[in-house]
Amino acid sequence: MLEELVLSLVEALKQLSYFGVILALTFEFVPAELVLPLVGYWVYQGDMNLYLAILAGTVGGVCGPLTLYALGRYGGRPLVLKYGKYFLVREKEIDASDRFFEKYGPSVAFLGRFIPGVRTAISIPCGMAKMNVVQFSIYTFLAMLPVTSIYVYLGYKLGPRWEQVGPIVSQYMKPLGLALMIFIILFVAFKLTRKGKAI
Repeated sequence: MLEELVLSLVEALKQLSYFGVILALTFEFVPAELVLPLVGYWVYQGDMNLYLAILAGTVGGVCGPLTLYALGRYGGRPLVLKYGKYFLVREKEIDASDRFFEKYGPSVAFLGRFIPGVRTAISIPCGMAKMNVVQFSIYTFLAMLPVTSIYVYLGYKLGPRWEQVGPIVSQYMKPLGLALMIFIILFVAFKLTRKGKAI
């Protein structure tokens, strides 16, 4: 039911072309995993340019997290707990994101986008910590660019079978997220070891 509603909204926003893609992704309750392959299908149909569609999807992928960043920065945890559910963010995801931010600092605005269970809510602790908004936007853009490219490109290549993109990507995202987590742990351990030797 929700999926049909979201698709109807996105189809309506298609009339606004690339701005419609940006606008659709600004609403955090609209899953990018559903929207971006559909945008790829529009490229397949010849309604959009592949590179401009990816750019619009990436910009929209920054605008959405900025709404959660603002909620965290100007509302704090009580407001987030009260209204987070309207952005499909639950308390356990906020707690996980808080711990992730405390451990890895501002770089989570980039790294957190690849971690399931953290990627949506990670914007909130960034806002609560009053992270520089330009830095936050740049990190988010750099993380969203490859993710958006994959979804849109696969939607374009699969054409009428664009709905298969989500399941295909999700089976690779978990191992990628795990590999990224291992890399982060090793990187932090290396930095701490070097710091310990320097003392």
